[in-house]
Amino acid sequence: MEISIFNSDNRAIDSIANFLDFYYSFRLKHLASDLLEQGLSPEQITEAVVKAMTVGKSSGLEIDQHFRPVFTGIEKQVVSDCKLSHLAYGLVLMNADVELPVVGDFQVSVLQQYIRGHQSS
Repeated sequence: MEISIFNSDNRAIDSIANFLDFYYSFRLKHLASDLLEQGLSPEQITEAVVKAMTVGKSSGLEIDQHFRPVFTGIEKQVVSDCKLSHLAYGLVLMNADVELPVVGDFQVSVLQQYIRGHQSS
């Protein structure tokens, strides 16, 4: 007697989910660890990522489209990191330690662009 296993699950849903994961991952051009080069410490980056994700959630963003946990290699060590969309990178930088010049400069530049776009003639 032969035993056959039948799986009636629809795998099209998995295929679509996998495609969307790939698509969103492809759009994540930044790494949170890139901010080390801007003078942020690993602890400051972690805190800023958590705050940025909170802002994203409260603003209705699909978090998995903007933040993706990954592992990267830094100085011969594997570290926990996060791939970020352009928007997420900005949110992380905006929510980082305000005593860092790069953070203050970024916040001022964003507000200047906002004001220029909303000035009445």
